[in-house]
Amino acid sequence: MSKQSIAILVGGLLPALLYGVAGVLQKTASKTGIGPGPYILIIGVVAAIIGGIITLVSLDTSVTWSGGVQTAGFAILWSAAIVSIMLALGRYAGPVSVIVPLYNMNTLIAVLLGLLVLGEWEGVNHWRLIAGAVLIVAGGALAGTSVR
Repeated sequence: MSKQSIAILVGGLLPALLYGVAGVLQKTASKTGIGPGPYILIIGVVAAIIGGIITLVSLDTSVTWSGGVQTAGFAILWSAAIVSIMLALGRYAGPVSVIVPLYNMNTLIAVLLGLLVLGEWEGVNHWRLIAGAVLIVAGGALAGTSVR
């Protein structure tokens, strides 16, 4: 199996499965009455434990100032998004089957930033990318309007 195929499995299909199940757990947790602060704190503690285990197993403790700052930025944005999703699912009783497809349209933002900021526009098939973006928007629109 090629490195690219392994990357697609490990970085694409496995996270899709894990995020899909996580979305359901997020809905069930939000209905238990847990507050946004404790919710993020528990996620942080579990993430810290897993990070510690991975660091010990891999023996890779490399950190740069730039990497740390960018990771902190990621954590701030991710936490704000997770709290928003939690509130939508719990407090406002949003259906997970509608909310998850909508927030997964984040793909379009990541693709756009990858093309413009990271200069990845040279290495992609523009027509396939446009077709994929149209399908993502169509899927999000269909899911977002599927509530009766």
